[in-house]
Amino acid sequence: MPVIMGTAGHIDHGKTSLIKALTGINCDRLAEEQKRGITIELGFAYLDLTPDIRLGVIDVPGHERFVKNMVAGAAGIDFVLLVIAADEGIMPQTREHLEICSLLGIRAGLVALTKTDMVEEEWLELVREEVGAYLQGTFLEGAPIMPVSAHSGAGLPELRAAILELATTFSPDRRSDLFRLPVDRVFTMKGHGTVITGTSISGVLRLGEEIEIVPSGHRSKVRGLQVHGVTTDTARAGERTAVNLYGLEVADLERGEVLAHPQTLFPSLVWDVEMTCLSSSPNPLKHRTEVHFHHGSREVLARLFFLDRDKLEPGETAVCQVRFPTPLPGVFGDRCIVRSFSPLQTVAGGRIVNPLGRKVKRHSRELETLNSLGAMGGEELLLAQLRLAGRTGLTVAELRIMTDMESKLLDKTLQLLGGRQLAFQFDREDKRYVGADVLETLGAECLAYLGEYHRREPMRQGLSRAELLSGFGRGMHPKLVHFLVERLVKSGQVVLEGDTLRLPGHVVSLASDQSGLRALMELAYVQAGLMPPTTKAFLEENGLAAKDVAQMYRLLMEEGVLIKVSEEFYYAKTAMDDIIARVRGFFGSNQEMGPQDFRDLTELTRKFAIPVLEYLDKEKLTMRIGDKRQLRKR
Repeated sequence: MPVIMGTAGHIDHGKTSLIKALTGINCDRLAEEQKRGITIELGFAYLDLTPDIRLGVIDVPGHERFVKNMVAGAAGIDFVLLVIAADEGIMPQTREHLEICSLLGIRAGLVALTKTDMVEEEWLELVREEVGAYLQGTFLEGAPIMPVSAHSGAGLPELRAAILELATTFSPDRRSDLFRLPVDRVFTMKGHGTVITGTSISGVLRLGEEIEIVPSGHRSKVRGLQVHGVTTDTARAGERTAVNLYGLEVADLERGEVLAHPQTLFPSLVWDVEMTCLSSSPNPLKHRTEVHFHHGSREVLARLFFLDRDKLEPGETAVCQVRFPTPLPGVFGDRCIVRSFSPLQTVAGGRIVNPLGRKVKRHSRELETLNSLGAMGGEELLLAQLRLAGRTGLTVAELRIMTDMESKLLDKTLQLLGGRQLAFQFDREDKRYVGADVLETLGAECLAYLGEYHRREPMRQGLSRAELLSGFGRGMHPKLVHFLVERLVKSGQVVLEGDTLRLPGHVVSLASDQSGLRALMELAYVQAGLMPPTTKAFLEENGLAAKDVAQMYRLLMEEGVLIKVSEEFYYAKTAMDDIIARVRGFFGSNQEMGPQDFRDLTELTRKFAIPVLEYLDKEKLTMRIGDKRQLRKR
C-alpha cells in the first residue's frame, strides 16, 4: 500500500538538504526559496527504497510564518521524519510541528539528528539524550534517533534502512473507499492546461472519470494522471498525485479545495468536532472565539461554539460546533488544527464527529449523543447519526461521510438494520433512511396531532393527506410523511377513508341542536332541487349566522350530501348528479353547447346557470371555447 513520509522541524534544521541528500531532488522549487535559503512552500519528492517500493515525500516549511503551509502538507502524510539540528536541539517549531502531527493523528515516525558534522561527539550524545527525554509521552517515544549529515553523507545509509523498515512494516489507515484529494498546488503546464497536485487520502481515481471540485462545484474530467512523476491510469490513496483537468482555468481552483467524485461530498456551514485544547496552550479556548482553522490543505477563519461550557481549558477535550462563513466538506474522523490569532500559534486540534452539523442550543438533549460519537463505530455510529439527523433523514451518500464506512460495508449494515427494523428506507429514489427511534417519535407526534385536530374540529370526519402534510408535516420530507402515514394505517393506529385520515375512535358527534340543524340543511337543499337558496338567503330565512353553519356545511360536503358550486351556492349532490346526467345526454348527440342550450336543458335562470357552468368547467366535465362548451375527453 502506498505510503507518504513527511518532514517536520524548526527552520534551518536541514529538512530540505536532507531530503535532497536522500532522493537527489531539491524540494525548494521557488526562486525566492533558493535565494533566501528557506522553504516557503510545500516541496515534493520520492525515494526509491527498493525496485518495488517508491516512498512519497513531503517537505514542509519550518518558519513560524509558514506553519499554515506546513499543516497543509502534514495533513496528507502517514509517518513523520522529525528533523532536529544537532547544533541547536529542540526549538519552538520542533515543538509546534510535533504537536500538529500528534493532533493530525500521525502515530509513527523517526528522528533525524542533522548537521552532526558541525558538533563534537560528546555534544551529539547530550542532544540525543535531550531529544529522547523530550519525546517521552509522545507518539515518537522510543522511535529511532538517527545522527546524519547531509553535507558529508554520514549516517544516510542507516537512515535509509530505518525508513525502509518503517515503510514496509507500517500499515496506514486509509479508511473508506470514498475518493478525496485535497488540492495543495494549482498551476498550468504548457501543452496540457490546468494541473492540480495533492495527496490522495482515500479511494481511487481513474483516467477519464468525471470529478467535482468541492466546495466550488466546478465539474471536469480527468485528462491525465501522474503519480510521483510517472504517468498512470489510476491514482490510489496514499500517493502523491498530479491531475490534468479538462476545461478548467487556474483561476477556477485554489488550494484547500477537494477533488472528489460528483455528489459524494456535502459541504456544510457547521461541523461538530471533538476538540482538544493543548496542554501547552497559554490560554483556554473561549466560547464564540474566532480562530484560524486548518483542515486538509485549507485554512479558513471559523468560530468555536461550546455546547456545555464557556471555555475549554488546556488539556481538556469537549465537543464543540465549528461554524464557517462558507460551507466546507468534511468526513467523520477527519483531523483538524486550530491556531489562535494572537499570538499566532497552534492551540488545539480535533476530530470531526459530524460533518453535517446543524446549529443546536447549548445544553440541548442532542449533546449526550454528540459527546459519545467519537467512541462509536459501525452500527452504533450509523444509528446515532440517523438519530441526530431527525426528521430529515440521511441518504446513503450522506451516511458515507457521516460514518466513513466503506461503501459495501455500509450497504450491508443498512440491510441488516432494516431487517431488524432499526432503520428504514423511506425514499427509494434518493436512498434516504430514517432511524426507528425517530420514526417512533414522529408516529406519536402524528397521533397527538390528529387527536388535537379531532378535539378542535369535532364535526369533521378527519383531515386530508395534503392538510396533514402542510400542518404536521411542515418542514419534513414529504415522502417521510407518506411513509409514516402508511405505517400508521397498516398498524391500525390511523384509519384512511378515501383521502381522509382519522383516529379509529373518532366519530362525528352532533349535539341535539346540531342534529336538528343538519336535518334542516339537508332537507332544504334536497327539496330545492336545481334552484337552491343562496347561502345568505338560507341564513336569513332560518335566523342563523354564518359561524353557526360553517362546520355543518363542511361536514355535509365531507359526507357527500352537499356540493359547493360557488361561495353563494351549495347544491344537493342528487341535484348536481341530475344536471350532469342531462349534460352528458345532450353531448350524446351534439358537439357543442351554448349558454341558451344549457338553460333550455336545465330550465335554470342565468343566476343559477353561470355558476353551475363554471363549476362543470372546474370539475373538467366541460371545456369552454369562446361562448361555447365542449365535453372534455377523459
